Amino acid sequence: MGYRAIDIHVHVGNLNHWKPWVKEWWQKANPRDFAMVREDGSLDREAFLRHLDEVEVEYVVVLAERSPATTCDVPTEEVLEFCQGEERFIPFCNINIHLTDDPLRDFQDYLEKGARGLKIHPVHQLFYPDDARLYPLYALAQDRGVPVMFHTGSSIFPGAKLKYGDPLFLDDIAVDFPDLTIIMSHGGRGFWYDRAQFLAKIRPNVYIDVSGLPPSKLLDYFPEMERLKDKFLFGTDWPGAMIDRNIEAILALPISSMAKEAILMKNARRVLGLD
Repeated sequence: MGYRAIDIHVHVGNLNHWKPWVKEWWQKANPRDFAMVREDGSLDREAFLRHLDEVEVEYVVVLAERSPATTCDVPTEEVLEFCQGEERFIPFCNINIHLTDDPLRDFQDYLEKGARGLKIHPVHQLFYPDDARLYPLYALAQDRGVPVMFHTGSSIFPGAKLKYGDPLFLDDIAVDFPDLTIIMSHGGRGFWYDRAQFLAKIRPNVYIDVSGLPPSKLLDYFPEMERLKDKFLFGTDWPGAMIDRNIEAILALPISSMAKEAILMKNARRVLGLD
């Protein structure tokens, strides 16, 4: 079948591993897709695959997140198990430097087990992304050619600290690791859209994933999106948003068909090494 998009930002952890306020928010935002959650809190994998066919999504990046103080504790092991044997699921591991005595060892282990990228969530995990303890991980990611995704911008959940979400903290990383692919999730949501867009413009290795943003507002947030079409990646933050509706909203934007194709599909294929 023909596919319209790759979703670079999806969560599939067991519902019982999420804080009550996260479950309530996501159920309110997207009640339709919660029908795929089983009674034990797990996501029905086959139902999710059928849904991806229905909404014409070829691949999804599935994210782990160990943020027990704020939102959830979805370990990388659970994500790797969910993705095992299904090429359309691309697992990203997560490292919380407050929960391990050897972040580099953990990252090496996850890569050996099949992780294809790293997610860092400073706002929920309460550290700066340029923390020296993370630099060996960035060096390894650069060496292995795997991308690193960072939450940038705001979070509404209790316990989150927004100061850690400033995209400017990624500039040192982009300069110190020029061959490392850096993805700014949410594009500095709320405070720093201009900073995120400027970093994507001047740093060849920096990209913006538009998950968690209303697609109809993207040109307000990123007025140079057409010019920078090769630096934007489609994502939804599913199940916090309906994938099909977000695709349709991107397709309705007053940008060129080349830009829409790049944002929805081509850029992700390049960044994820799918070509």
